[in-house]
Amino acid sequence: MKGLLRGCLILSVISLPAYAALKAGDAAPEFKAQAALAGKEFTFSLKDALAKGPVVVYFYPSAYTQGCNIQAHTFSVNMDKFTAAGASVIGVSLDSVARLKDFSADPEYCAGKLPVASDADGAIAKSFDLKVVNVPGVKDSRGDTVDHGFAERTTFIVTGDGKVSQTIGGVKPDENVTEALAAVQKLAAH
Repeated sequence: MKGLLRGCLILSVISLPAYAALKAGDAAPEFKAQAALAGKEFTFSLKDALAKGPVVVYFYPSAYTQGCNIQAHTFSVNMDKFTAAGASVIGVSLDSVARLKDFSADPEYCAGKLPVASDADGAIAKSFDLKVVNVPGVKDSRGDTVDHGFAERTTFIVTGDGKVSQTIGGVKPDENVTEALAAVQKLAAH
C-alpha cells in the first residue's frame, strides 16, 4: 500500500501541466548527451539533429515505469510517421546510459527505433525549465529500484531555427505522442 501511494504521488507530481516549462517562441537550449539506440551508445546533439529538421524532445520520468513504457512504445510504433513528417525524436530522462541501452533495445518499448538520452544530473531538464523531483524507493516494472530523480513528462517540438513551436504537458503518455505527431505533421504541411 505504501508503494502504491508513493507511485500515485510521483504520477501526480510529474503529470501536472508544465507551467514553468519553455513556451512556444522560446529558444530551446542546445545540448549534447550520451544516448542509446538499439542498445548502442552514441552522442546526441540537438544542434546536429536540428540541421536535418524539427526535433521532438520529450522528457519522461524513468525507463521501465508504467507511463514511460507506454509512451516509449507509442513513439516507437509511430517513428515512421515522425520520419515521414521530416522530424526526429529524442527521449530524455535522468536514467543512466547503461539503463537506457537496455530500454532502447527492448522490443516492448523503444524496440530499437527510438533513441533515448541520459540527463543523469538533470541539467538538461532544468535548462528546459522542468521540475525534477526525488522520490526514494520507487520500483520499476522489472522490480529494480529507480535511483535517480524524475523529470516531469513534457514534450517540446523544436523547429530548425532552434525555437520551441509547441510544448505538450499534462496529458496521458499516449496522448502526448499523438499531439507531438500532429504538431510535426502540421509543420510538414506548411
